[in-house]
Amino acid sequence: MRVVHVRFETSDKWVRALVGDTAVVDSRAPILFWDEAFPIPSYAFPREGVRTDLLRPAVEPSNPGSNFFGPKGPVAEWFDLHLDGRILSHAAWVLDDADVRDRIVLTWQPGVIDHWFEEDEEVFGHPRDPHKRVDALQSSRHVTVALDGVALAETHHPVLLFETGLPTRYYFPRGDVDFDRLSSSGQRSLCPYKGRAEEYWDAPGATGVAWSYAHPYPAVEKIAGLVAFYNELVDITVDVKPLPRPESVFSSRENRPTEI
Repeated sequence: MRVVHVRFETSDKWVRALVGDTAVVDSRAPILFWDEAFPIPSYAFPREGVRTDLLRPAVEPSNPGSNFFGPKGPVAEWFDLHLDGRILSHAAWVLDDADVRDRIVLTWQPGVIDHWFEEDEEVFGHPRDPHKRVDALQSSRHVTVALDGVALAETHHPVLLFETGLPTRYYFPRGDVDFDRLSSSGQRSLCPYKGRAEEYWDAPGATGVAWSYAHPYPAVEKIAGLVAFYNELVDITVDVKPLPRPESVFSSRENRPTEI
């Protein structure tokens, strides 16, 4: 595993993590940290804010950095979480980094921790980044999507979603998408800024290439029911100009949604 370089900042948020009805984290002094090569933050908690009595030392998992929700650098200690007869494997760890070595990180992997809260609002997927902004704007641009020369969508009425640090996403009205070229998949995803995407589609040669939010959060409600495509996987033109396929965190298959 490569050497990790971490930047971090203190947070004033009250953060809790619940397994069942038990708060396994209850902290008013979390640290947000970012790996230099991974734009999504995580929390590191002081030990007094974590139910360390529920943690048991664990051996290092095989290929620990291959998961979107896993650590991105060296780990000094691994822990399983034992609670009410459940054993949640590799639910927590301590990074081998001097700035956060005295703190504990817990996974946001779906199916491990049941609920995360910032103050009294539930948060899904990962912590909210205080330096990130998300805007959804109605547009009249001419946008097309194709894959291997096969047209998948074309519209003059997209909604453009601008999210700090990620490529612009182009959301299409369903009537402008050729669903005959797509097949439903079992993928799901959770986003702390947009909500739950419970519909995904595959295209020939591309798994989980498109998605839709049925009930997005109010800040981006314009994308409700519309369909977006991974710019990283398809060929997009905007006003007849081809866009290069960007490189982002979602260019790696392990960072894209799986069936949950």
